[in-house]
Amino acid sequence: MRRSVMITWNLSSYHGWGVYGLNLALHWARDPDLKLACAHPIKPQLLSLDPLSALVLQPFFRDTAELVKSFEGHAGQAAQSTGPVLLSLDDDGTATKAAHDVMLSGKPTVGVAFFVTSRLEPKVLERLRAMDLVVAGCAWNEQLLRANGVEHVATVLQGIDPALFHPAPRLGLLGDRFLVFSGGKLERRKGQDIVLAAFRIFAERHPDAALVTAWHSPWPEVARGLDVSGLAAPMAFRPDGDVDVAGWAQASGVPGGQVIDLGLVPNAAMPPLLREMDVALFPNRCEPGTNLVAMEAMACGVPAILSANSGHFDLIETGNCYPLTRQGALPGAEAGLDGLSGWGESDIDEVVEALEAAYADRAEARRRGLKGAKALAKLPWSRTAAEMKAAIMRLV
Repeated sequence: MRRSVMITWNLSSYHGWGVYGLNLALHWARDPDLKLACAHPIKPQLLSLDPLSALVLQPFFRDTAELVKSFEGHAGQAAQSTGPVLLSLDDDGTATKAAHDVMLSGKPTVGVAFFVTSRLEPKVLERLRAMDLVVAGCAWNEQLLRANGVEHVATVLQGIDPALFHPAPRLGLLGDRFLVFSGGKLERRKGQDIVLAAFRIFAERHPDAALVTAWHSPWPEVARGLDVSGLAAPMAFRPDGDVDVAGWAQASGVPGGQVIDLGLVPNAAMPPLLREMDVALFPNRCEPGTNLVAMEAMACGVPAILSANSGHFDLIETGNCYPLTRQGALPGAEAGLDGLSGWGESDIDEVVEALEAAYADRAEARRRGLKGAKALAKLPWSRTAAEMKAAIMRLV
């Protein structure tokens, strides 16, 4: 008999947690031991599925609808499942509640953690120790948890879909332009202010260069955190509340003709766009996981420039990227922004040097890109699902 597993985060084709849940659901859809249900109503507008995936997920959708309805009689209460429950954890250790404000636990209860802070308060540690297992999204997060006395930890890395994200011929849609990709939701830890500061210098030297961005997310307000550094202009917003990427870039000194905003793109539509890129730039200050967008770019064979800190260490191998090793302390840390151990401030000059290296020697960039793709081919979502299953089965 298949064990029912619940997750407390929703599925989506547009952000990391959602893609994680979607791939667990797809890989466990025909698993002989486990079947998945979501503790929140599925929002069809957040999913972009091919017909076969939609067909395979029909039982998951039905089970989710039944589960959510069962919570109606427990609104605002605690409830325990007889099967495993995977709780998504906020930075304060708070588990995401289920529909109708139900606080779930399971047999076992497994917390899934992507902590960006190295300072875990006593109340957070108390919550974590009460769980049967905490799954960390990268080796750095596991080290952080163990350093804080949480010993029941296992690292399970996120994955890529090798059917979508793999090297393939580019169409050359923008001709001979040198395309620099930057992706991830706009927020301080993603470092898009560093991207603009470095690209501004690079663009002055190379009028054929264009910055291609995939920065939109359902949470545009968190982009205001990028104002702290002063490396770019104050964040610009459109009348509808979304970020004005082109306006922000231009105000930061990047010519409008050298910025291409892709908008909000579903995950499955990204591969052909990524394969057009000459280099992908990720000077991120912190990654509590392995940076799903960077993984997908590398899997497509795009040469990647990666900050050598936090979760990126799980991706960096000799010769498979351009590592940014000059990592400094964050400006503003002395002003009370604590819990930043493991974060890093990439050196803008080193970022420009990496862009110049990729521009000057395309053959070497290609070699690094293909080596990166070879490394990422070892991290499919099937491996993530199998390792998560193994972690659960050891507890039941």
